[in-house]
Amino acid sequence: MTHRSHYYLQIKDLAHARGTHPALSYDGAGPNDFAAALQEALRSPLLFQRWRALQPDPDGIDEHLGITDQLAKVSAKVADLHIDVEMITDLPMRILRQRLNWLIGANWQLHDVRPT
Repeated sequence: MTHRSHYYLQIKDLAHARGTHPALSYDGAGPNDFAAALQEALRSPLLFQRWRALQPDPDGIDEHLGITDQLAKVSAKVADLHIDVEMITDLPMRILRQRLNWLIGANWQLHDVRPT
C-alpha cells in the first residue's frame, strides 16, 4: 500500500534555477511552467528515459528509478521573492530529489512533508 505525501519546497531564484545537463534541465519562464514540467516529470517516464539514454551503460540502469505517479499534482506560486512549490505524490523522496535535481539542480529547499 502506498502513502501519498504533501511536499512543500521553495525555489529562491527560478529564473536561474537549471539542472546541470541542458537536455534534462527546466527551461520555462515562471512558476506555472515549472509546476507543469515537474508534474510531467513525476507522471511520465520521459525525463527518466532521456537521462538513462545519456548514461554510459543505459541497460545497466535500475528500471525502478523510472517509477512514476500518474496522480501526482504540482502547483507553484510566487511568494515574496521566491517560489513556493507543493507536490502531492506517492513517489519516495529519493525519486523526487532525482527529478528536481535533473530539472533545476540543487536550487530548491524542502520545508515540510505531511501525509495527505
